[in-house]
Amino acid sequence: MRGYFGIGIEGVHKPMNLGALLRTAHAFSASFAFTIAASYERDEGNLADTSDAAGSLPLYEYPDLKSFWLPQGCQLVGVEIVDEAIELPSFRHPLNAAYVLGPERGGLSADLVARCAHVVKIPTRFSINLSLAGALVMYDRLVSLGRFAPRPVRAGGPTEALPVQEYGQPRYLRPKTDQPRK
Repeated sequence: MRGYFGIGIEGVHKPMNLGALLRTAHAFSASFAFTIAASYERDEGNLADTSDAAGSLPLYEYPDLKSFWLPQGCQLVGVEIVDEAIELPSFRHPLNAAYVLGPERGGLSADLVARCAHVVKIPTRFSINLSLAGALVMYDRLVSLGRFAPRPVRAGGPTEALPVQEYGQPRYLRPKTDQPRK
């Protein structure tokens, strides 16, 4: 899969939720994770992070929103239940993205929402667990940007094989010549 993604949280009340989010991010091959204005007790979070994601996945801890930054070309996507949010099944994920979730007892701050290129919501009847919401967003990204056989019309597995990737001729940055290099 081309591109990269990171996932993080603004504020956190339950370190186990962040630990579970980090473990899931590691499983879905996230490039990085981050916290904004969150006090995270790693020992407690590690109880849920059985994959030791912190040892394999860069975790950036920003003390406040003012110090938060992303790589150039990375689009920030907020995950929040607001009327103007795009429902996740209808959302086209950016190739390079960072997803941010709010704390368990509240939502994303208005200042952070203002910095988001997109805001998505999971179409549920009520708010779900933070780490579960993060897992659903990462799964949706994988399904929509990954290479999988098309879903069948009827129940069951795919009836068509995954199309074979076709590669064109190599492209050279410099014109190819028969002259030896000097």
